[in-house]
Amino acid sequence: VQLQASGGGLVQEGGSLRLSCAVSGGIFSLNAIYWYRQAPGKQRELVASITGGGITNSAGSVKGRFTISINNAKNTAYLQMNSLKPEDTAVYYCNADLSIYDSGSFYSRNYWGQGTQVTVSS
Repeated sequence: VQLQASGGGLVQEGGSLRLSCAVSGGIFSLNAIYWYRQAPGKQRELVASITGGGITNSAGSVKGRFTISINNAKNTAYLQMNSLKPEDTAVYYCNADLSIYDSGSFYSRNYWGQGTQVTVSS
């Protein structure tokens, strides 16, 4: 199983970006996807989450600006980021809770994707 994060880049304050997290490989059920971010010198923090059923949650610092969504048919989650601020600058990581099918049974596993850099200039 692989998680491929993409969509980062350099944007001016007030701009928008959409991050994607594509899950591929194997037979699995997608239970939840999480977006984390880590700014230089800071701890990694949870930004938003979504279950396979579409229940979402987000950090207070991004509420009203970031929207997480999921396309189950494509096994891909998105993080739409609007009204970006310089303090949103960080490496963004996706993380997934999956139920992996193997030898007749499902096993819960957690996976990390590679980070994607988001830089917001003032």
